[in-house]
Amino acid sequence: MIPLPQEERLARLRLARSENIGPVTFRDLLEHFGSAETALEALPDLAARGGRKRNIRVASVGDAEREMAALEKLGATLLVLGDADYPPPLALTDPPPPVIAVKGKLSLLTRDTIAMVGSRNASAAGRRIAGDIAKGLSERGYVVASGLARGIDTAAHQASLASGTIAVVAGGLDIFYPPENEKLQRIIGEEGLLMGEMPLGTSPQARHFPRRNRLISGLSLATVVVEAALRSGSLITARYALEQNRDVCAVPGSPLDPRAHGANRLIKQGATLVETAEDVVDALGAPHQAHRRLAEPRHVAFSQPVPSAEPDDAIRLRVLEALGPTPTPLGDLLNEADAAPGSVRAVLIELELAGRLQRDPGDRLSLIPEAHRSR
Repeated sequence: MIPLPQEERLARLRLARSENIGPVTFRDLLEHFGSAETALEALPDLAARGGRKRNIRVASVGDAEREMAALEKLGATLLVLGDADYPPPLALTDPPPPVIAVKGKLSLLTRDTIAMVGSRNASAAGRRIAGDIAKGLSERGYVVASGLARGIDTAAHQASLASGTIAVVAGGLDIFYPPENEKLQRIIGEEGLLMGEMPLGTSPQARHFPRRNRLISGLSLATVVVEAALRSGSLITARYALEQNRDVCAVPGSPLDPRAHGANRLIKQGATLVETAEDVVDALGAPHQAHRRLAEPRHVAFSQPVPSAEPDDAIRLRVLEALGPTPTPLGDLLNEADAAPGSVRAVLIELELAGRLQRDPGDRLSLIPEAHRSR
């Protein structure tokens, strides 16, 4: 892979930190313009075409340089999509995270990883099972990834720390959450690897956790669920794993324990029932089989722009007419718009930059009511 020029790396950080730029729009802008530097120049005009009334906030060079300097002071590294050290499994997700911050042993990103997630309010038995499986996976050469939460996550990290663990956090790498795991987070930052998408100083918010969960599953060949209630965030991680074409395993539990209902349901829906690390390895099959299931990434490296017809007002009108407050699948939108996919994506970029478009899980899109959007 040809290394990204430093100017382009800085531009990609600026693009990722600019207003209304999510992972899908980041990817589509790179594909459309070929570089982040060119995309940044186009942002104001694109937002205006989407109906924005005020100037869009574009992250400055100074902002990006200060973020990089703060990470370096912390002993962390910023990886942007296209970097040689960017984790290959994450690059295979659709869409991949534009930028991630990491602290610790980057060599762990080159090894096969398995995610372990589960209840924060875990039982003693659940924590023991999670620890046993995590330790067994480590002994077999796998890195264990989790979210540094109480309960199952903590047990998995502690059991796999000696051989390699990755903790994905929902806030900035310098924020300790939950507070009681500060010591563990510091140790993982030295002996394992910390990872997060949010800028330094960002306190975890509810909206950040689904993105964290998507990182955990995206890093991994499989996700193992140990104790999860029916409304658990662990089930969100399992859903992301399925969307990313990764395996999902679950440890069964007592039907009398609400903490087991989510994992038991996953098994009913087709997740592999596992009780030991050996079960998880058997579920993956041979290493080449597990890797073959991963989809090829969409090309978003520094390249020539992907040509597509610029949308006209008629296409913009058809897209707007097809959208509404109820989420619409992207496939239905493409049929309704009756236009080239590239042209429809260009309209969606304009609408998102204008703060008018909401992207929902499963490639569904909706218009944000005027009272709730930025102007």
